[in-house]
Amino acid sequence: MRLLPPPGPARVLTLGTLVKAVGRGLWLVASALFLTRSVDLSATQVGVGLSISALVGVLASAPSGYLADRLGPRGAQVGGLIAAGTLTAGLIAVRSFPAFLLVGAATALADAVERGARGALIAGAIPADQRVHTRAYLRATTNVGISVGAVLGGFAIAADTRAGYVALILTAAAASLAAAAVFVRLPTVAPVAAPPHGPRLIALRDRPFLAFTLLDGLMSMHFSLLTIALPLWIAGHTAAPAWMISALTLINTVLVVLLQVRAARSAVTLPGAARAVRRAGVAIALACVLFAASGALPTAGAVGLLGCGALVHVIGELWHSAAGWGISFGLAPADAQGQYQGAYGMGYELGKMLAPVVVTTLALGWGVPGWLVLGGLFLLLGALVPPVVRWAGRTRSTSPADEPVTV
Repeated sequence: MRLLPPPGPARVLTLGTLVKAVGRGLWLVASALFLTRSVDLSATQVGVGLSISALVGVLASAPSGYLADRLGPRGAQVGGLIAAGTLTAGLIAVRSFPAFLLVGAATALADAVERGARGALIAGAIPADQRVHTRAYLRATTNVGISVGAVLGGFAIAADTRAGYVALILTAAAASLAAAAVFVRLPTVAPVAAPPHGPRLIALRDRPFLAFTLLDGLMSMHFSLLTIALPLWIAGHTAAPAWMISALTLINTVLVVLLQVRAARSAVTLPGAARAVRRAGVAIALACVLFAASGALPTAGAVGLLGCGALVHVIGELWHSAAGWGISFGLAPADAQGQYQGAYGMGYELGKMLAPVVVTTLALGWGVPGWLVLGGLFLLLGALVPPVVRWAGRTRSTSPADEPVTV
């Protein structure tokens, strides 16, 4: 396995993503504590602010991608990163909840521009048969970068001082600006002229694509199993030791880094991607069953089932991620990759908004039956994607994939 993609645009994207991800890791470990301990916002205010920011990101996704198509994705991505870095640094001036809302919403808008532009940039700079593999490299790199950032951030968190938190925020901002400098080295992807007639945001009128986006977004709630549901389940409903929480996170991170590129090989075409997401639904459903069963066993059995569940879950996660990239690239017209990738990201943001309520209510509120309901939900979502992909294929005069849409 190559640690880096071959020299060229894919390697530049990977290096820039690594720099950006380190900053994101710093932000993830520092933001909530900075806002509550240094700015003196309540946990409720932080939660509300983050939810509103996420909503802004959802609403801005497709329009931001359209902007990237019109202006050129490299310039839009670099501009989005510069804006995001500047706004992140501006957090150190926040002293009230309204100011936090303003900065948070503006940052979410800048992030939406950068996300939509990234998809269009990959589509424009990377050959069609290499796009899914490139996204796989970027996801593995993101996991490495976030882990590094989280470890570095732990030193400032241990100090628990405003100066330490400010240093983390400014370092995260600098990482965003540094990533922008790296992405400037990418080749220019020419902007696409707007169609002379008809609607501009065609992605929002593409019903099969929106149906896929919704299904994929709901399925992405499984990411919160590891970060939200399992830690609380292990601590309150199993005999497993608390260190299993960190162990499962480590297993997930390492396997994503090692296997994401390999897992992407089966999702390069639309048929392959549709089959991959169906397999992902089966794997994640099985993981939910294993997690549920762990609550009724003594320590050794609980540890074993949780470990097996984490392994099965990460396999489903790898398939699901790769399938989403293959389908979103494959269904997007060549002249609207930005807005289609932005709309695709809208589904993920929606899932991220819904996941905390859904997974905690079912897995923790309902216990074992709730875990089984979650498993059935992911199984159903995965099974629904192939028919939607076939529907999408029938609405297009020619399939954008390398082979017919038959799954």
